[in-house]
Amino acid sequence: MSETPRTISLQTARRLVVSKQHLAGGKGRRAARNDLFSVVRDLAFVQIDTVSIVAPSHVLSLWSRVEDFRTSDLERGLWREKPLFETPGDPVSIALTEDYPLHYSLMKRGPEPPTSWWGNRRARARQWLSAHEELRDSVLRQLEGSELSIDQFEGHVRTHRRADGWTSGSDVALTLAYLQMMGEVMVVGRNGNQKVWGLPGDFLPSWVERKEIPLAELERICAERSLRAQGTATRAEIYYYFPRGKYRELRAALSSLEDEGRLCRVQIEGLASREPRYVHHEDLDLLDSLETGAWEPRLSLIAPFDNLITSRTRTNLLFDLDYTHGNYLPPEKRKYGLYPLPILWGERLVGRLDPRLDKARGRLLINSVHAESGAPTDRKIGEKIAETVGRLARFLGAKDVEYGPHAPRSWKSQLG
Repeated sequence: MSETPRTISLQTARRLVVSKQHLAGGKGRRAARNDLFSVVRDLAFVQIDTVSIVAPSHVLSLWSRVEDFRTSDLERGLWREKPLFETPGDPVSIALTEDYPLHYSLMKRGPEPPTSWWGNRRARARQWLSAHEELRDSVLRQLEGSELSIDQFEGHVRTHRRADGWTSGSDVALTLAYLQMMGEVMVVGRNGNQKVWGLPGDFLPSWVERKEIPLAELERICAERSLRAQGTATRAEIYYYFPRGKYRELRAALSSLEDEGRLCRVQIEGLASREPRYVHHEDLDLLDSLETGAWEPRLSLIAPFDNLITSRTRTNLLFDLDYTHGNYLPPEKRKYGLYPLPILWGERLVGRLDPRLDKARGRLLINSVHAESGAPTDRKIGEKIAETVGRLARFLGAKDVEYGPHAPRSWKSQLG
């Protein structure tokens, strides 16, 4: 264990985070399939959200990192060539198939502590499947050698969503959700927003191992992946990022990693913390280079469920931005619009813009642009926003961009 934590500036901490999130270094990477997969590997996951006011959140998250990638490569990677797969909920995500053993181990391990929210959900799943063995067996039998959407299952009756809002009221839908949580079924395709279900043994490539990793080893692997994706993190931030809320003995995992010198403690100037903050030892060279000025900023639009802002508490602490998706607010409280995208310039979140894709007219509408308090007022920011929005429009197939009247005065002349 290190005796005295290394002190770093908030600017350096932010730059480390942004760099590890593949959001620094000029424009996003040029499109290449392997670049797409390496970004998913480094982030550990990309959260799926199919709401498409502009484009689905996961598509925007990948676009901000891999410039003008082809969505067909993503679809092919998920459903045909299968270097990627869709993970179970909380959150539903894209992950590398090479990481399937991590997810399989999380799904197959024994009962969780009943005090955890994930443990409560798994307990409900076990109780439901035990009480509905005939339905469970029927669902699995129907999927043998088949791929089925919900409407194709015998016994499915479309009803209103359940009170928890998680699944439809259909017993078949709930059974599928619980079987997926336990690793017995998986999503093997999508027809629009409708999931197509199958069996892991039928869908996964033959090289994928389905074996349980011992708990201590599993949590060490996950803790390192979570920390490296975030750049710097506390125990709580590691716990929440990946795999979200599913650790049992994280303190022990972090202690052993620190004793081996794989984690180093840091403290950020001006930020008090009740618990240690870490940097992975393999990122110390990067941290050194950032402290000596090796930094190339770029402007990025951040998707609503982007990995950079996955934790509201962490985003507030490190970036001084209180972000809430407009869909979670009543209309009268949507100060920044329905689908506000934070604007990242360098290591700072400097504003938000509210876009909407008008497919009928082939036009990307920017309803409003807002600057955060203390954001730079030079025209360069406006130019970078206009340039980035233009690239997004081309990626979406929009013919032109239309800006609404609300924009900061210092940026407005560059925006359309």
